[in-house]
Amino acid sequence: MGQKTNPVGFRLAVRRNWQSRWYAGKKDFSRLLVEDQLIRDKLMEKLKQASVPRIFIERASNRVRVEIYTARPGIVIGRKGQEVEKIKEELARLTGKEILLDIQEVKKPEIEAQLVAENVALQLERRIAFRRAMKKAVEVAMTLGAQGIRIQCSGRLGGADIARREWQRKGRVPLHSLRENIDYGFAEAQTVYGKIGIKCWICKKESDNN
Repeated sequence: MGQKTNPVGFRLAVRRNWQSRWYAGKKDFSRLLVEDQLIRDKLMEKLKQASVPRIFIERASNRVRVEIYTARPGIVIGRKGQEVEKIKEELARLTGKEILLDIQEVKKPEIEAQLVAENVALQLERRIAFRRAMKKAVEVAMTLGAQGIRIQCSGRLGGADIARREWQRKGRVPLHSLRENIDYGFAEAQTVYGKIGIKCWICKKESDNN
């Protein structure tokens, strides 16, 4: 049987850093972990239109530093920083702690695996043919400097009665090389026929860490 592992978790401490960076004792660990998940869920729901691939959380005593990576920083910041203040207040109410927000711009959203998967999911929900959506995403990523890309769709593709899996790949995507800069993203499309899962792996150059 095929033994599969998440490409991000597989590379932790070698190529990747943890998305939550803090230390807690046995008593507090589970509570803080749930709090992290609540923060992420709240932000993902609020910033659905802002193309957010990842959120980093750091803690120090009663402070929580949240680093949001986004392809559209203007939407997150809002006019004169009003949105940022609203987000801070909501998270402070949710956690009861002091919140520090840091917003980072994603320079090339077309080679950000999570955003590519979400983009394909959005197209499938709009009833665009899955092969066409995959092909376009692959071509755009390769044009913008990705070394390789693989996209996989699973589910009732094209409304077929039997669910199946189809994928497209271009360039090199060496999943077993820990030193390679592999980015991974997963999204789900809620179509009329049911859920379709989209997985995306992108092999980037050393310099494309953002």
